Amino acid sequence: MNFRTLSLSFILIASLNVFSQENENAQVDLLFLKIQELESEIAELRNIIESQDYLIQKLIKESVSSNEAVSTNETNLSDLPLDNNVKFSGIDDTKSKEEIYTAAIKSLEKQDLERASILFKYFVENFNDDEKSPLSYFWLGEIALIENNLDISNSYFLELVSIYPSHYRTPLAHKKIGDIFLKMNELDKAKDKYNYVIREYPNDTASSLALQLLKNME
Repeated sequence: MNFRTLSLSFILIASLNVFSQENENAQVDLLFLKIQELESEIAELRNIIESQDYLIQKLIKESVSSNEAVSTNETNLSDLPLDNNVKFSGIDDTKSKEEIYTAAIKSLEKQDLERASILFKYFVENFNDDEKSPLSYFWLGEIALIENNLDISNSYFLELVSIYPSHYRTPLAHKKIGDIFLKMNELDKAKDKYNYVIREYPNDTASSLALQLLKNME
């Protein structure tokens, strides 16, 4: 092997080492970028989940605060035959409505979802109240959604938006219907519903939540 051949061999080996190093660096950079991308997606998802959880807790606190002045007779309420065939003796009586609704909210606060659902359902089937009836429909839909009963949840939210289109919880109910479509993997319907919320209720909290979810779906 002459000097020229030896030199070319050294140059070739050095080039291969450089290329190998550059290739390794490129793979490391690519891996780092993928990790950054995943961390960004996880952070975004965490923010959405936290905002949803914060919203639910906020709604519960608002409902509890609005009923703090009402004294509830727990003993009488626990003895109520809460089924579809028996109506409360004081039907449409203000005290009766307050007692049932407050008991439902307290059950919700204690995370007794079964009891809360029974009481909210009893309320909407036996009382008429422009404020508490739509809120009861909302919580029935939310409880069913938490329990992954999507069809039932959807029906309650639809009841709310159709019967009480002007209620302040209606925008959030529309957004929840979008959430149900998303859970059912009906992405086009979910996007349509989120866009509807953004378009029709631009100043409502539901709009910002819908926008977050739309961005995450891109």
